[in-house]
Amino acid sequence: MKVISLINMKGGVAKTTLSVNIADYLYRRHNKKVLLIDVDPQFNATQCLMSPDEYVEYINQGRDTIVNVFDRNFRPTISFTEGSGITTPKKLEEIEPYQVKQGFKLLPGALDLYKLEMAPGEGREYRIKNYLNTVKDKYHYIIIDTPPTPSVWMTSALLASDHYLIPVKPDPISMTGIDLLNGIISEKTENFGMKINCCGVVLTVIEENTIVYKNAIGNLDSADRWKGKRFSKGLPKRITLARKQLEQKMILDLDDSLLKSNLASIVNELIERTD
Repeated sequence: MKVISLINMKGGVAKTTLSVNIADYLYRRHNKKVLLIDVDPQFNATQCLMSPDEYVEYINQGRDTIVNVFDRNFRPTISFTEGSGITTPKKLEEIEPYQVKQGFKLLPGALDLYKLEMAPGEGREYRIKNYLNTVKDKYHYIIIDTPPTPSVWMTSALLASDHYLIPVKPDPISMTGIDLLNGIISEKTENFGMKINCCGVVLTVIEENTIVYKNAIGNLDSADRWKGKRFSKGLPKRITLARKQLEQKMILDLDDSLLKSNLASIVNELIERTD
């Protein structure tokens, strides 16, 4: 089982787009058993894979989300018919992901993640890792979509991962931001004594014939820290892609040969880099 987190502290870099489509491509083109974990409290990946009505029904049925992984507290309950009692958290091995219509599994995100009190010393940073230990024989790949902020959620994803992938737009601000990201990840790995491999940088929302894109390639390839880390293909800019995602359409469902070809290259290179 390979665990790969997609990480960037800047929003709007197509991190979620890449996460859901990597999971989809691994399942549909490589016949891999895949679990996508949405650990971003904004749960954008979940919205790309479940319609609003589908998600509301799922929540109303009391089914599992990422909150079940992090919320391990026993809670008092009061009922007019049954009196007081205690609600016990579900065991990690009992948490059941949702099979999306594309075929792979999803542990949905939830806005309620914001409500959890994250006091230090509770060990919540290890919750995703502990959960994955209960499913390690069920999947070939775990893809984790992380929030765009340094947080306990990001730390938990890193601690559970073997590799991390950085999606980044080829603009100067985003390019500067990945150096800051690298520093934060280095700090986390040192503090927690973990080992994790940066499997590379994928340029996203690209327009290949622009000076901005060519400068980004030059900057990445010449920087000692990122030399050899750039994926050979990037994710092209497509205005319609975001709209289609909210209709639960994947890149493989679109009539766009360049987009599909570049996605194939990204996933194939990802497989090689994480072997």
